[in-house]
Amino acid sequence: MERVEPEVFRRHPAGHFVAGATWLHFCSEPGLFGVVLFGRPDRQEGAHLVRSLRVELEPHVPRHRSIVDTSRIEAADAGAFEAIAAYVREERAALGEKVERLVLVRPSGLEGAVVAGFFGVLEAPYPVTVVSDARAGLAALGAPDGLAAVLDAGVATVRGVDPIVGRLRDHLAARLAEATMAGACSALGLSERTLQRRLTEAGTSFRAELTSARLKAAARRLTDTQDPITAIALDAGFSSLQHFSTKFSEVFGASPTLWRERARGAAAPGEGGARGGGRT
Repeated sequence: MERVEPEVFRRHPAGHFVAGATWLHFCSEPGLFGVVLFGRPDRQEGAHLVRSLRVELEPHVPRHRSIVDTSRIEAADAGAFEAIAAYVREERAALGEKVERLVLVRPSGLEGAVVAGFFGVLEAPYPVTVVSDARAGLAALGAPDGLAAVLDAGVATVRGVDPIVGRLRDHLAARLAEATMAGACSALGLSERTLQRRLTEAGTSFRAELTSARLKAAARRLTDTQDPITAIALDAGFSSLQHFSTKFSEVFGASPTLWRERARGAAAPGEGGARGGGRT
């Protein structure tokens, strides 16, 4: 598929895709559309995506199957989902006519529960199947065998990373505590030698990617919750609080406690109530 400008996609969607900072909207063939979400889509990104989704309601677009892959998102932002929910409510009748069925690919953890419950609070205008594996979801819709790899490459291009590195990062984000090289190779369908070579070519390594994934997840949790720092460290896969604190300070230039205080202060400078480091 080729990345094109929104106006081209509106007129000729088949074989093309458009993308925002945290999403990719594609049409692999006239009867199959889809969306891949990744990173941390917010309300603004949700609004941009909705503008693109309206292409699927154009008169020249036939009735089609659809997939929404959220397995790569790092956080379920309420604003993004509210923008998409408003679109579904507003265009419910048109969506019912245009979309034959939808497969929803959920992420793991809390984000997965939020995504899976989307149509629990919003009546779907078409049949919906929720799965946890994007490739299985594409297969259920009768997509070509190579489409998953094409989408991986498209997302990697938008993100500016090697497709294999991008897929590895998605894998690690869902398996922070128990991730292994063998497990990653199995999930990616690569030999250990091939994966190591691709990572070396990209200027990184399995250990570096795993540590980065764990630190990013911990940083988000430090910002978004009041959970004890020790619990955050262990849940992310670090062997001890001391090990976590050392690595965190090396990468972020501040201790976990100071990071939490700064992040909370920047996010809500006028908000009252307790702040700071939480129990260790």
